[in-house]
Amino acid sequence: MTPQVVLEIIDQARRKEARSGTFLKQLREKAANLPTSIVVDGHQPATCLFQFAVEYIEMAPRLIECVDACAREAGTTALFEPFIETATKYFTQPSVMLLRYDGLDGLLIRAYLCHRLMEEMYENNRSIRSSDLVDVEATRANLLAHELIGEPFANELDDSIALTVMQIAGTPDYYHLNLDPFVQQANHAAWNWMRQYWENLLTRNHIRFALRSGLI
Repeated sequence: MTPQVVLEIIDQARRKEARSGTFLKQLREKAANLPTSIVVDGHQPATCLFQFAVEYIEMAPRLIECVDACAREAGTTALFEPFIETATKYFTQPSVMLLRYDGLDGLLIRAYLCHRLMEEMYENNRSIRSSDLVDVEATRANLLAHELIGEPFANELDDSIALTVMQIAGTPDYYHLNLDPFVQQANHAAWNWMRQYWENLLTRNHIRFALRSGLI
């Protein structure tokens, strides 16, 4: 399976949403009950959240593709293949508990799993963790997606990610593995555009976090 297959799955869900409007209706309810830390400045908060969710979803296959390309160029494909394969399968072979979510709401869940998996991948290796690959805006985007999915389900997803990462890379050997070649490849233009995408994702959808100083 390739990122293009994932994009086709997303396109099918968007067409279904255009007919039903189900996901937008859900976000109207979410918009009315957001915590005070999440501020939507747009005149139509639900539409802002909807556009954020769509862009967040569409970013997932592009992230998979970017990690795959950087790994191949750095000669570290074998190390990153389990992450890439797992992230892709969230869309192409979802677990039984996700099968009942088949619209954009389901793809938001799958995208969240993908983004959180990659975030944990970064955190579990010293080379990547000490780099500037992960922007704080990506973390904020994941926090917003967590909120839109809702608890306790989003917490269960986080637990499943922690277990998956432990199975793939939960060893001191992986943490101390020298992945500087990957970081060097990721700092090329291919990753820079993605960083810029993250940096502007919330802003262009009129969403901001109003947290106390020192918090994300």
